[in-house]
Amino acid sequence: MKKTILTVAAALAVSGAVLADKLLINGAGATFPFPLYSKWFSQYNKLHPDIQINYQSIGSGGGIKQITERTVDFGASDAPLSDEQLQKASGVQHIPTVMGAVVIVWNLPGVQQLRIAPETLAAIYLGKVTKWNDAALKNDNPTAKLPDTAITVAHRSDGSGTTNIFTDYLSKVSPDWKSGPGKGTSVNWPAGLGGKGNEGVTGLVKQTEGAVGYVELAYANQNKLPTAELKSHDGEWVKASLESVSAAAAKAAIPEDYRVSITDQPGDGAYPTAAFTYLLVYRDQQDAAKGSALLNFIWWAVHDGQKEAAALDYAPLPKPVVEKVEQTLKRMTVNGKPVLASSK
Repeated sequence: MKKTILTVAAALAVSGAVLADKLLINGAGATFPFPLYSKWFSQYNKLHPDIQINYQSIGSGGGIKQITERTVDFGASDAPLSDEQLQKASGVQHIPTVMGAVVIVWNLPGVQQLRIAPETLAAIYLGKVTKWNDAALKNDNPTAKLPDTAITVAHRSDGSGTTNIFTDYLSKVSPDWKSGPGKGTSVNWPAGLGGKGNEGVTGLVKQTEGAVGYVELAYANQNKLPTAELKSHDGEWVKASLESVSAAAAKAAIPEDYRVSITDQPGDGAYPTAAFTYLLVYRDQQDAAKGSALLNFIWWAVHDGQKEAAALDYAPLPKPVVEKVEQTLKRMTVNGKPVLASSK
């Protein structure tokens, strides 16, 4: 018995030593890219068992807050930091990782296809269109059999990059929205119910007949929710796809700091609510081991990690953006010294 206890104690001691040898990198933020990030972190751990990346999918607002307060090693956001936020988080670098689409989903038995014009979508979220058989929706869908069912609007309750993308689009296409709720990671919603994260909004729509919501494409497809065609800047009806998301970025000028909106972009087949999503990382890392590991992971993510994007409904970064990110990463430092410049 005594020998058994000693054996167990020894095993636990060895286990603890193994765990202690792991380098733990902590991150938090956007739910938008979480399905892909989760796969990336798992795959990278298999390639580098000594590195474990822990990520809390709490929303872009939470990610911005935590990286600003330096309570995590990296943040994640679909909303670029504002000038004011950057002043509080001096030294933070945006790193685009992939592109995705915010799609409109609904729960209406018997209705699997919908087109929603910009002005109709804004009117729904302003609380002006309240029934599924409203004239505006009938005009968008002349052959659809739309029921006299009340619309339940679902939106995010937390600080959200997905909300920023959606309200950025609405502010571009609707003067009433721009002068009312406006654009942001959190706005004063005129109507509807709030859900936390993309998961929360997806859940609200699934359990509420007559509901409409906005979520990232991966969440819609995973939950088998139909997605609406939206009218593009050029007047085309466009469905969310890898191709239409990539088309939205095709003509966009990417600034040095990567803070760019690609909603309502001109161009053939451009999906109107597409966006880049970002990792938020300090340009000069203070912890030598973590900093080096984090920068090497990001290098892997924008190269080998891109191969996993399409299967989870994200569009890989365009080649010119990858090349730009390479140069950014090579300029980043650990205690003032470049880490990747000579090794990549």
